[in-house]
Amino acid sequence: MSNKSISATATHPSPWSRFRQPRAWLGVLFLIYVTTAIWHLTKPLPDGLNASFEPKAAQDVNLLIDATWIGPDGRQRQRTEIFERMLALIAQAERLIALEMFLLNDFAGAAGADHRPLSSLVVDAMIEKKQQRPDLHAVLVIDPFNRLYGGVESALLDSAESAGIEVIETRLTALPDSNPIWSGLWRLCCSYLGNSTNGWLPNPFGGDDLTLRSYLRLLNFKANHRKALVVDNGSTWTGLVTTGNAHDASSRHSNLGLEFSGAGAIDLLKTIEASARFSGTDPLLHQALETGPDRSESAARISVLTESAIRVALLRIIDGSLPGDRLDIAVFYLSHRRVVDAIAQAQARGVHLRLLLDPNAHAFGRKKDGVPNRQVALELARAGVPIRWCNTRGEQCHYKHLLHLPERGEASLLVGSANYTRRNLDGFNLETQALFLSQRDHPAMVQAKEFFDQRWTNDEGKRHSLPYPAYLDDSWLRYWRYRMMEASGLSTF
Repeated sequence: MSNKSISATATHPSPWSRFRQPRAWLGVLFLIYVTTAIWHLTKPLPDGLNASFEPKAAQDVNLLIDATWIGPDGRQRQRTEIFERMLALIAQAERLIALEMFLLNDFAGAAGADHRPLSSLVVDAMIEKKQQRPDLHAVLVIDPFNRLYGGVESALLDSAESAGIEVIETRLTALPDSNPIWSGLWRLCCSYLGNSTNGWLPNPFGGDDLTLRSYLRLLNFKANHRKALVVDNGSTWTGLVTTGNAHDASSRHSNLGLEFSGAGAIDLLKTIEASARFSGTDPLLHQALETGPDRSESAARISVLTESAIRVALLRIIDGSLPGDRLDIAVFYLSHRRVVDAIAQAQARGVHLRLLLDPNAHAFGRKKDGVPNRQVALELARAGVPIRWCNTRGEQCHYKHLLHLPERGEASLLVGSANYTRRNLDGFNLETQALFLSQRDHPAMVQAKEFFDQRWTNDEGKRHSLPYPAYLDDSWLRYWRYRMMEASGLSTF
């Protein structure tokens, strides 16, 4: 070969030679990672989600309350209604039971002798009804957490399946990723590995050891967080949307439920069917939906909302509140920036606001540091918003309650599974909320007003709440940690 040829080859290297360099390959891998993270952060929700149904005439609307408080003797007391009613609705069903529930297990936190076995009570009630009426269609849609993403066996869920109940595990990978920094990597390295029950790592929730794959999937911080039941009830359909889980270690939490009959229950059933369908199973719930057009009349109406449609309705109510209106909010987690700003603006407009928050002090036997509620409370207290804390003693104040009582016009009550956070309101989790619309004197609206009044004023010697200074936290380090966690998705709230 001539010197001239050798020189030309050295001057013009192959275009592929640059990819032999480690830095080039790292750049390609990083680009793939970023592209994967962005796509799964922004991808659309599956069909049937993010539902916003027109308000439908509703009958038999009833607010159900589970509450804990401190009595005059200093002892904690409890009153429960939600799961008593759920069990009664299951027991009377003849054709259909459709339950969508986030937590349905006997682990996931410390449960002592004073906790109720809610998971087995609900599953056993469904099994008993199925045995009594073999032709009854029973469907149970659950979150994969209840088997720790395939890392543990569940005798409870196995017994339901053996009895003929259709158990459907939500396909969470079809949902957008709330924690893209981690999930972008997980989808590339680990999402296809499956799982097994041959674990070797300690189980933080108790029971058998877990695989590393269970831990890696848990860090995606996403869930089917819904809590909804639909049954046939005589000649009509009844729906129940609740803030509470059928979960043993959650049985002492304070929660709310909204029960209603009529066409709104059919809408609720459609949302359960949508979860099942994108998870790869068609439970044929649409056969039950073949009812004629709704011709019932009622001044009370129910609108079923899911995912981001909940945020739209929530902000519409807060932003639409006028000077002199009353706005009562009780919520387990409050961190969504748009909601926080809307509350501060409503206070500045002259809306009569009251904000009742969980102090975020405990989670299933573990102490917490108050993030995010105490940091948001610091911000809103400085904006003049009246704030009180739930008087918890190890349990959680698990409400998701907004009551709008205008000086004139229709009142609104919003109850359901969604906390007021980015994960819950921006379409990363599956959520269900019921928006109840009626005049102020409707019994359920009166009940909602009295519910909040009692928790705010501690009347009858029942200490439901504490003044704001009881959990005041003015640490700006923790405040900006909350802001970073909320914005990035590196959080469990």
